[in-house]
Amino acid sequence: MFAGIGIVILLVMVFGGFAITGGALGPVMEAIPHEMLIIGGAALGAVVAGNSMHELKGIGGGFMKVFKGPKHSKQDHVDAIVLCTRLMKILRSDGPVALESHVTDPANSPIFAEFPKLLGNKPLVSLICDTLTLIVVSSGTLEVHAVEDVMDHAMKTHFHEATEPQHALQNLADALPALGIVAAVLGVVKTMGSIDKPPSVLGAMIGSALVGTFMGVLLAYGIVAPLAGRLKQVLDQDEMIFQAVKQVIIASLHGWPQPLVVESARSGLGHAFRPGLSELLDALRGR
Repeated sequence: MFAGIGIVILLVMVFGGFAITGGALGPVMEAIPHEMLIIGGAALGAVVAGNSMHELKGIGGGFMKVFKGPKHSKQDHVDAIVLCTRLMKILRSDGPVALESHVTDPANSPIFAEFPKLLGNKPLVSLICDTLTLIVVSSGTLEVHAVEDVMDHAMKTHFHEATEPQHALQNLADALPALGIVAAVLGVVKTMGSIDKPPSVLGAMIGSALVGTFMGVLLAYGIVAPLAGRLKQVLDQDEMIFQAVKQVIIASLHGWPQPLVVESARSGLGHAFRPGLSELLDALRGR
C-alpha cells in the first residue's frame, strides 16, 4: 500500500511542481508516450534477455511482494516458534520414532494441522521436516554443528533464489538512466534531420528529446530503485521466521532449557514481529 502511495506522491510533486513553477505540461505529456515506447521497450527487452522464465516469473512475484508486504505476521512467528518447540519436545521426551510421522507427512500431522498458514509456506515446512527427518533417521546421533551447517546451506540456497528478482530490479534501475539517454540521443538525431525548421519547431523537438533523459532518471531513481529497496526489506523480513525456526531446533539440540530456547529465537526477530517473552511462554502453555 505504501509503495503505491509513494509513487502517487512522487508523480504529483514532480509534475505538479513543474506546472506550478510555470512549466507547460502539454509538451511533456505529448512526448512521454513516444519516449516511454523506446525506454520501456528497451528495458523490457533487456530484462527478457537477461533472465530465464523462472526469474521473469519471480520478478512479477516480486512486484506483488512489494505491494503486499511481508508474507508472515507477528502471530505466524509466534506459531513457528511454538510449532518447533513442540516438535523438539516430542523428540526429547518420546524419542525419534514418535516424531517420525509428524515430519515425514506434515500434511497429516495433528501438530502441523494447528498451524495451516505455516503449512502453506512450503520452503519453511521443508526446512523443518527435512532437518528433523535427518535427526530421526540418524537416531539423534548427528553432531549439532553439522545439523546447523545443513540448515544454513538450505536457507542460503532458498534466499539466494528469493533475492534474484530484487537484483534484477536493481539492475534495471541502474540501466534506466542510460536507456533514457538512448531515447534522448535518438530525439536529437531526429531534430538534426529537421535543422531547417523554424526555431519554435526545433525547440519543441529538442524538448521532446530531453523528456527521454528525464523519464529514464525519474523511473530509475524515483520508482524502480525504491521498489527494489522495498523488495529487499520484505525479503529480509520473510527470512526472520526461518532464522527463528533454526534457532529453536539448534538450541534444543544443545539441550538448553525451554525458556532460553524460545528467548534465543524471539530475540532474533525484528521489532515489528517480536512478541513479548511472556506472550510467547503463554502461547507455549496453550493460553
